[in-house]
Amino acid sequence: MSKPNDLVQGTLDLLLLKILALEPLHGWAISLRLKSISGAVLQVSEGSLYPALHKLEQEGWITGEWKQTENNRRAKFYSLTRPGREQLEKEAANWARLSTAISHVVRLEEA
Repeated sequence: MSKPNDLVQGTLDLLLLKILALEPLHGWAISLRLKSISGAVLQVSEGSLYPALHKLEQEGWITGEWKQTENNRRAKFYSLTRPGREQLEKEAANWARLSTAISHVVRLEEA
C-alpha cells in the first residue's frame, strides 16, 4: 500500500482537492473516500491529512465549517473554494503532464 511519503510530492494536495470537488466532507470521511476510491491502495494517516487540510485552508483553496456528522458528532466539514477549483485544474493538468512523461519512460523498449 502506498503511503503519502511514497507518493510524488504534492500529490496529496491534488487528491484532497479532487475529493472535495465532489462534495464537502469532514476529515475522517475524506480519508475513507480516498481509501475507497483507490481500492485501498492510497491511505493517508491523520498525521498527514490534517496538516495538509490546514495548509489548503490557509492557501484559501478550501474552507472549513463546524457541523454535526451523521453520528451526531461535531466535525469540521471542508469545501472547495473558487480559488481551490482553479488550483485543482492547474494541479490536475500538471499531474497529467507528469504521469504521461513517466509512462513514456517506463514503457521504453529495452535493448
